[in-house]
Amino acid sequence: MKLYLAGPLFTTPERDWNAALAARLDAAGHEVFLPQAHPAPEPTGAAIFRKDLAGLDWAEGVVAIMDGPDPDSGTSWECGYAYATRKPVVLFRSDFRQAADAGGMAYNAMLIGAADVHIEIDLASVDVAANAIIEALAG
Repeated sequence: MKLYLAGPLFTTPERDWNAALAARLDAAGHEVFLPQAHPAPEPTGAAIFRKDLAGLDWAEGVVAIMDGPDPDSGTSWECGYAYATRKPVVLFRSDFRQAADAGGMAYNAMLIGAADVHIEIDLASVDVAANAIIEALAG
């Protein structure tokens, strides 16, 4: 399956996690568009938006990392776009902190509602995350 891997990419640990997860998904037979691996031709907001939107349009589904006290705003937008264009969305969260959302949900109800699958495994390694995501994609 052609996948768009959405997630925060603003620190070295975030980029390392994304690259490692993309490699594992690729090794399992998926084609992965990882935004950080496809820099925009110019470092402008408009160029980054167009490049990432092209990646979303290319993809058949989205895998989104929901770690952080509040999921990354760009990642959240990408999930909404995937939902609106009827692409499956798999959310993954390894962060054990809970958001202050109503009902004690791990994150915003709009993200949970837009997802076909949401996986929460506290402090999961990249291997555990990849295996859970690969299993969800197969199902």
